[in-house]
Amino acid sequence: MRERMLAGDLYIADDPVLAEENQRALDLMDAYNATSVRQGPLRRRLLEELLGSVGKGTEIRPPFYVDYGRQISVGARTFANFGLVALDVARIVIGDDVQIGPNVQLLTPTHPVEPGPRREKWEAAEPITIGDNVWLGGGVIVCPGVTIGENTVVGAGAVVTKDLPANVVAVGNPARVVREIID
Repeated sequence: MRERMLAGDLYIADDPVLAEENQRALDLMDAYNATSVRQGPLRRRLLEELLGSVGKGTEIRPPFYVDYGRQISVGARTFANFGLVALDVARIVIGDDVQIGPNVQLLTPTHPVEPGPRREKWEAAEPITIGDNVWLGGGVIVCPGVTIGENTVVGAGAVVTKDLPANVVAVGNPARVVREIID
């Protein structure tokens, strides 16, 4: 089922192998979320064990929530404030120098609209990519399959349902580009 999940195909969420991988992530997540800032080396070690990769100088403030962790790659010098939810049923790639406000949600899972397959626990996922030097304001929700281009700013509370180009400011629900950023 793991291969189907990572390929974006429908899979059964109750698969025992996936449940074991999820439990591993939940245990590491609980340990990470129980650390304090004074436990920097332990916090870093747990984060490196939880995630697929994490760049130098990156900080993710607890609490931090994931499904599997291994499908998440975070670049260097990225900062995520309290309450990041990164549901990594598909890959989540976060670039270098990204700023993530509190209570941001990166949501890769999708579910069938039809009630029968949903009741049978079928689901799928689409990857999320956050480019370098992006700023996601507090409470931003990034939906499955979205790519956000480098240097883009997404205003607090925005719901990003479609790709955003590089070098823009986007706000609202659904998020829409309100201006370009000229450097």
